[in-house]
Amino acid sequence: MLRQPRSTQWYTPTVPEDEAALTEAVVQLAGGFGRYGYRRITALLRREGWTVNHKRVERIWRREGLKVPSRQPKRGRLWLNDGSCVRLRPLHRNHVWAYDIVATRTHDGRAVRILVVLDEFTRECLAIRVGRHLKADDVLHCLSELFVWRGVPEHIRSDNGPEFTANVVRSWLGRVGAKTLFIEPGSPWENGYVESFNGKLRDELLDREIFSTLKEVAVLTEDWRQIYNRIRPHSALGYRTPVPEAILLGASNDSLRNPRGGNTDMACGTNTRGRSATKESYGIMPTRYASKLTSPVRAPALQNRAW
Repeated sequence: MLRQPRSTQWYTPTVPEDEAALTEAVVQLAGGFGRYGYRRITALLRREGWTVNHKRVERIWRREGLKVPSRQPKRGRLWLNDGSCVRLRPLHRNHVWAYDIVATRTHDGRAVRILVVLDEFTRECLAIRVGRHLKADDVLHCLSELFVWRGVPEHIRSDNGPEFTANVVRSWLGRVGAKTLFIEPGSPWENGYVESFNGKLRDELLDREIFSTLKEVAVLTEDWRQIYNRIRPHSALGYRTPVPEAILLGASNDSLRNPRGGNTDMACGTNTRGRSATKESYGIMPTRYASKLTSPVRAPALQNRAW
C-alpha cells in the first residue's frame, strides 16, 4: 500500500440492511401523497419511527425517479410609504381567521363553489362548505356553527366578495364582536394565508379528481381537510400538523411556533353535512394512515340565531 495515490483507494460501498424497506416506504408515501416533496416525506417517515435524515431520503427519492414538486416563486410583502406592513399578523389562536371561496366544476361542467375557513395562527382549516351557489346566509350558517364550537375570533379577514361584504354578514359579525378585515380590491396577496391554503387544496385535490356529483365533492374535500389538519406536515409549524393527535391539550405553543403566545388546545374540525368516507376507500392515501382519521366532531346546533 506504499507510494499509491490516495485517489486510487476507496472503501467498499456497503448497503444498509434497511435500504430496501426504507425505499419501499418512501415510494409508498410518495404514491399516497403525490404532491409532497422529500422533506415532508421525511417528516412522515420519522413519525412512523424511522431514524433517517432528509439527505438519505433525497438520495432514494432521486434514485427512484420520483418527481420533486417545483418551488413556488417568492412574493414580496405589501408595504406602505412609511415602511409599515399592511397585513395584521396573527399572534395567537382565534386572533385572526380568514375565509375565501374556491371555484371548481363537476364532470358535467356545472360550477361548484367551496367556502374555506382558516385560523391563520394555527393554520388549521376550520371548515369546508360546498354548494352550487353560496350566499350570505350560507356564510352565516357556517360561521355560527364555528363560533359555537371554536369561539369568536377577534378579526376575520376576507376579500370583497358579495358573500362577505353583505350588510347582514357585517352587522352580525359586529354584534358578536368579530372585527372585519377587508383586503384591497385586486390584491389577493393581502390574504396570503388562505390563498396559500387554496393553492394546496387545488394542487393536491381539485386538480387530481374528477367529481361526478356535488356530494362527492363534499365528501372528498372533507376527507382532505382531515388529512390537512391531522397528517400533512406543515413546514411553517416545524413539519408538525395543525391538529397533532399526539399533543396534549394545553401544551406550550413554543413547541409549535416561534415565539408567539397562545395555547394548543385545538380540536378537530367540524363536519360537513353528511358522513365522511375514509381516504382508503378512494385509494388516495396509504392503508396505515386511514385508521388515524377519527370521526370529526359536529358543532352543537344553535338554539337562537342572531340574524
